[in-house]
Amino acid sequence: MPEKETLERARRDKAEGKAPSTQAGEFVREEIEHIREGKHGARSTKQAIAIGLSKARRSGVKLPPPTSGPSATKRKASSDLRKASSSRKPSTTRGRATRQALKREGHSAGSRSALSRQAKSAARRRRGRA
Repeated sequence: MPEKETLERARRDKAEGKAPSTQAGEFVREEIEHIREGKHGARSTKQAIAIGLSKARRSGVKLPPPTSGPSATKRKASSDLRKASSSRKPSTTRGRATRQALKREGHSAGSRSALSRQAKSAARRRRGRA
């Protein structure tokens, strides 16, 4: 469950007319902070970003599923969007299992160098477009 402060920041971004990706950025920021604080880890920076985007979609940010990439990722994104409107509470058993799995992961995914490496490789992939 995202923190109240994160939800407020995202809501403020929406009220200011900012893009859904900007609103979702607040959730990604929260996830990176959690990894840095030691609440849990992540296998990679990419995973941390994916968790943040998933939380954003589940919280009601109208972030469309990716157009390219693995079909499993697209399916998960669509499922998260649907879950935003449903009022069913997620399974506590599954949530606990996920949290325990993340606790076993490392914390270097939230480091400055790992984030920089991720940003540079993402920018490199975007270079040929536009």
